[in-house]
Amino acid sequence: MVGCARTRGGAALRGAVCAGLAAALAACGSGDPDEGTNGIGKLSATRIEKKARAAAENADAVKLAGNVVSKGQTYRLNMRLKRDGATGKVSRGGSAFWLLKIGKALFLKADAGFWARQGKGGEEPSRSDIQAAGKLDGKYVKVPSDDPAYEQLSGFADMRVLLDGLLTMRGKRETGERGEVDGVRTIRVMAGEGGGGIVDVSLIGNPYPMRVERGGGAGSLELDDWNKEFELQEPPKNQIVDYGRKIAESRG
Repeated sequence: MVGCARTRGGAALRGAVCAGLAAALAACGSGDPDEGTNGIGKLSATRIEKKARAAAENADAVKLAGNVVSKGQTYRLNMRLKRDGATGKVSRGGSAFWLLKIGKALFLKADAGFWARQGKGGEEPSRSDIQAAGKLDGKYVKVPSDDPAYEQLSGFADMRVLLDGLLTMRGKRETGERGEVDGVRTIRVMAGEGGGGIVDVSLIGNPYPMRVERGGGAGSLELDDWNKEFELQEPPKNQIVDYGRKIAESRG
């Protein structure tokens, strides 16, 4: 009876040990780097890129922040964009302005210093320039769609146009390292060994682009708040200056 008891006790002990090992192995995971992800890490670089672009194209909203180099000028963007509009800040050098786009209506808001420097070709504005521009200080200047500035400025506030430009890469695609962007696990896709552009794509949920490095050193940005809704409201009428009719008069 004693031997039999020992046998049963040994079996119970072995069972407990095996159960503990199984739990420990489960806690440590299977070693599969794609466990708990959306699975795109198993795909080719080209397919990952396509899925990332499709996710971005189907999104209704996004927040982005970072630098963009265009025509030799470096712009710092901090924008929230959606299909029918955008709002945010654009900085260049020591000046900054705010953009608001609702449908096709585009508004630009800046301080007097910004307006006084327009058309000066880099020269410092005079006191009279600043005084005249004071009438535009903090106002929302409505930019007409036929003005040459409209196309350039609206490019910063058009979600589709901006994303299409940011996600364009050139060169042979290959996958890079896995990492994190703001705590989100990502996988990297590089074009032209990185010189043609880099995008870090989310491994969790929808495969959204989370960080972009443009080819040729043309800037880098982080993208966040995909599909997070936000409201856009047109400014009060007493805060709007009609560019076409009043800007010349307002600047004296």
